[in-house]
Amino acid sequence: MKTGTRHRARQRLDDRLQGLKPVERFHAPPKGWVRAIRDALGMTGVQFARRLAVRPQSVETLEQSEESGSIQLKTLRRAAEALDCTLVYALVPNDSLEGAVLGRARKIAKRELGRVAHTMRLEAQETADGNTDERIDAYIRENVKERDLWNDRD
Repeated sequence: MKTGTRHRARQRLDDRLQGLKPVERFHAPPKGWVRAIRDALGMTGVQFARRLAVRPQSVETLEQSEESGSIQLKTLRRAAEALDCTLVYALVPNDSLEGAVLGRARKIAKRELGRVAHTMRLEAQETADGNTDERIDAYIRENVKERDLWNDRD
């Protein structure tokens, strides 16, 4: 995928995901969504078990696994269907996808420019700082490739 295509794809995804922010709105209730919705509907565990075609004890296990965060998506999807709900699954970036890419590129550029500046100082060839942001932007344009942004962990 070319850089321009990736940029447009990021923008489209950022636009779609913007409606899910702030993510605090989607924090699960203390006992989980399944239990909260089942209780709100006035559905007993036995009734829910019948709709899922499982033993009543399995309902307690399912709800506990959701509460602990260990529930499987396919199980949660089945539970949602039994509650006449739709499971919505999304990864919502903390910033934006475009912001993550630009932030990562700036971090790499600052690190590399810092190494160059250190070497120059050691060789007594220090240059005036000038406009750091312009130097970072120029370094990104000339040296940082999108495909290399995520090669290391820092």
